[in-house]
Amino acid sequence: MSLALVKYLPVTGNVPFIRIRFFALGLSALVLLFSLFEFANVGINFGIDFRGGIQTEVETAPETSIEDVRTVVSALELGEPRIQEAGNSLEARHTILIALPLQPGEGAEAERANQAARETLEAAIAENFPDAQLRGTTVIGGAVSGELVVTGFTAIGVALFLMLIYIWFRFEWQYSVGAIVALIHDVIATVGMFSVTQMTFDLATVAAILTIVGYSMNDTVVVYDRIRENLRKYKKMPLPEVLNLSINDTLSRTILTSATTLVALISLYLIGGASLEGFAFAMIWGIVIGTYSSIFVASPLLLFTQVQRDSGENSDQ
Repeated sequence: MSLALVKYLPVTGNVPFIRIRFFALGLSALVLLFSLFEFANVGINFGIDFRGGIQTEVETAPETSIEDVRTVVSALELGEPRIQEAGNSLEARHTILIALPLQPGEGAEAERANQAARETLEAAIAENFPDAQLRGTTVIGGAVSGELVVTGFTAIGVALFLMLIYIWFRFEWQYSVGAIVALIHDVIATVGMFSVTQMTFDLATVAAILTIVGYSMNDTVVVYDRIRENLRKYKKMPLPEVLNLSINDTLSRTILTSATTLVALISLYLIGGASLEGFAFAMIWGIVIGTYSSIFVASPLLLFTQVQRDSGENSDQ
């Protein structure tokens, strides 16, 4: 008896994706507007990579709670601490990340103040938690964090631009417009989700967004390739019907790819610990929104850009 799930997925279907395109595009517009509104009014909870600060990694016994650590660190009056658990080790001891803001001052004065804060923090941990082991402390200055912000968002912008050029050469300009709009849709929706949830946005999140861009583009290219093939094959079929047929033709592949990827990402989110939580969450949301945009954004936009039929060699059917 075969247990292969793939045989239960439809090889072809007739889901009216294009018929509900206006509803889908309206929903996308609301998501983008809400994301931009949240970003402008609430902002993003940048991690220490982007805002600078002092971060110490401490390995403690299981009975040491985060609230115990917070009480000790808050009493030092070095600024509002951010404390989170970073997962369990193989020796049944858990790791806690302690982040403090940069101390006031400029130049050498700020460097001395941050160094003093670092020593004070490490001494307080050693005194109040004798069983704790300090696994390292990192101090990221304001200049470095500012450069990381610019570099991170520049990387996203360059990735989008290169994807635009690739699609332009791979297909036609009509396809490149739809693909780049879908990618921008995915990036803005992901950033908006982080603004709503206030989850930590750090370099790992930027890496996740770049991965999402690649995944979404791959899914879009698969659909576009089938659209181009069907435009050559069915020369008299109306364009909306060709688009709908092409999406349905690739639907089983889309479902299988997204589902298997999500299984791994959900596992990573649930058991990966706080250090991987932001990355896994961004990837999960990105897979969902990327799959949605390939079907409901990238493909319907070809109706508005009036993609031309290729006079291919295949005969009309």
